[in-house]
Amino acid sequence: MPLFEPPEPIDLRRTLSAVGVKDVHEGSAWWAVETASGPATVAIHRTNGAIEATGWGSGSDEALARIPRLLGFDDEPAAFVPGALREFHLRGLGLRLGSTAAVFDRLLPAILAQMVTSAEALSSYRRLRAGFGSPAPGPRDDLLIPPSAEVIASLQYEDLHPFGIERKRATIVLEAARRAKRLDEILTMERSDAYARLTAVRGIGPWTAAVVMGEAWGDRDAVPVGDYHLPSMVTWVMLGEREGTDEEMLELLEPYRPYRRRAVVLLKQSGLRAPRRGPKMPVRKHL
Repeated sequence: MPLFEPPEPIDLRRTLSAVGVKDVHEGSAWWAVETASGPATVAIHRTNGAIEATGWGSGSDEALARIPRLLGFDDEPAAFVPGALREFHLRGLGLRLGSTAAVFDRLLPAILAQMVTSAEALSSYRRLRAGFGSPAPGPRDDLLIPPSAEVIASLQYEDLHPFGIERKRATIVLEAARRAKRLDEILTMERSDAYARLTAVRGIGPWTAAVVMGEAWGDRDAVPVGDYHLPSMVTWVMLGEREGTDEEMLELLEPYRPYRRRAVVLLKQSGLRAPRRGPKMPVRKHL
């Protein structure tokens, strides 16, 4: 049962939700992940200022070794100059930007979020996990390991259609799964090479690549260009304008380089949305 001494402050909910780990409750969290060594479940608890982690499964040693990375122990929030985001930064002082080192784990939900509403993407992902995931090792019988690349790669388009995944996204999912080992190699690559490797897969564009690079690789400057809500969120906060473009967003975020991902996460975690002029379909504009 390893004990880790985290930098302070650290907010488990904010930190883990930024890398896609949602099972967080009152200072404790559960992470189910497929590693190169096999499946693993990790229970994470705050104990007198320390982080206590317990692992189960053949991949538990590997997963436990990732805890400092997952929780962003090497992040430097003090290096972020908040500017117009000062209020959001003060609210999120416990946010540390970590990464999972689990590429397909973060790539699958990102692909499913292309071109559909967030609710549709989440529904497809949950159903896919229930259909093709596996029971997580450990004491919880309600926890599932997300579908592995090997399992997804063995499927055909017709197998994904019942989960609300049309042919275009299904083709991208299957191609990514079949190239998963090559994509795992981004974890040892320089930033530009990692982006190039990801976007070499047809259907993985700037938005998807930025999500994966932020959550799995640990790019603290990742900006998901093509997000439906984010440009308008940025222009609303910084300029009071309801509708923004990617170009305007990038210009406004430029002063936060090389920590633009913190600005993006702070805004997303605020729950703020620019007022709408009228009903629009909330879809991703790009891949």
